[in-house]
Amino acid sequence: MTARRSVTIAIVALSLGLAGFAGGAPAVDGQSRDGQNRRVRVHNQTGVVLQKLQAADVRTGTFGSDLLGGTPVATGASVPVTIDDGAGGCLYDLRAELAGGQTLLRENVNVCRIADYYLTR
Repeated sequence: MTARRSVTIAIVALSLGLAGFAGGAPAVDGQSRDGQNRRVRVHNQTGVVLQKLQAADVRTGTFGSDLLGGTPVATGASVPVTIDDGAGGCLYDLRAELAGGQTLLRENVNVCRIADYYLTR
C-alpha cells in the first residue's frame, strides 16, 4: 500500500508541475500572445531581387534573422512574413538587402496595423 501511495503522489505532483509550467510558459514559437496580427505580405517593387529582410523592434534596435529564410524574392513578387520577436511590440525597423548590395532601411513600420508592405527604392 505504501509503494502504491508513493507512486500516486509522484504522479499527482508531476501533473501539477507540468500544468503550472505550461500555463506560465512563453510562446514556444516566439510569437506574442496579445492577439495582434503581425503577418505582413511584403511586395518587392524595387526592380531588383530582394535577398534578405530583417526586422528590429524599435525598442531594442536589434535586428533578427532573415525573415525570408534565405529564399530571395523576385522583383514584382510578394511573400508573407510574420514580424514578431515575441516581446509584444508593433513598431519595427525593416532592413532589406537587395541584389547588387544596396540596403534599404524603413523605420517605425507598424506591423500590427498593416496587411501589405510595398518595398520600393
